[in-house]
Amino acid sequence: MLLKPPDLDRRTAPARGTAIRGILLGALAPGILLWLAIAAIGQLLTGPLIGWNRSESALNRSLQDTRDRTWDSVTALWSHIGNTEIIIGVCLVVVSLVWWRTRRWWFAVIPAIAISLQAAIFVAATAVTGRPRPDVPHLDPAPPTSSYPSGHVGASVALYAAFAIMATNIQRTWLRRTVIGVCSVIPVLVAYARLYRGMHHLSDVVVGAVNGLICAALAASRLLDRSSWLDRSHR
Repeated sequence: MLLKPPDLDRRTAPARGTAIRGILLGALAPGILLWLAIAAIGQLLTGPLIGWNRSESALNRSLQDTRDRTWDSVTALWSHIGNTEIIIGVCLVVVSLVWWRTRRWWFAVIPAIAISLQAAIFVAATAVTGRPRPDVPHLDPAPPTSSYPSGHVGASVALYAAFAIMATNIQRTWLRRTVIGVCSVIPVLVAYARLYRGMHHLSDVVVGAVNGLICAALAASRLLDRSSWLDRSHR
């Protein structure tokens, strides 16, 4: 797996101080650059490329034409998976279970760091973008944030990509593949639901997914990178 960081199965704990410094320098600093890139794309989509909205709206209208009571109910469930309370709840449960089972806090907290970084970038990006949602009936209550980028998709990708990265450490092949497969499918369902329900443009979903994926990779790489754990005095 390309996102699998080195030292995934390392058993010795880093000093908390050096781990925190590693996260701040190795995840937060790149996160600021990621936010700048996402915000810049948002400014293009609401400025020089505003005509792109019409092109993307064609996809939303085509999905609107496929709506029926069954798919409305199914996509409501899929969309709900990306809600903040669900993301946080699932994260807390998994972090607690992994921490209890492995006794490796630096391994268990990867999802929490991933969704926290994603959320910070999402909130900052949406605050400076202000992109309106697609011009189709919305099947979900519209939160007071911009359509760009998708927070539901970003959060679900960050969470389940982090789970998938952690799952590469599972020894049983069938279980490892099953967990990674499920974690790969769930964000796709969330993304489709948000498009189907008229809550986002395609570019909102794509950028949200990129945000979540990079945040998961940053969280895992910094918490598991052995070189970032060493105190300067021991180098």
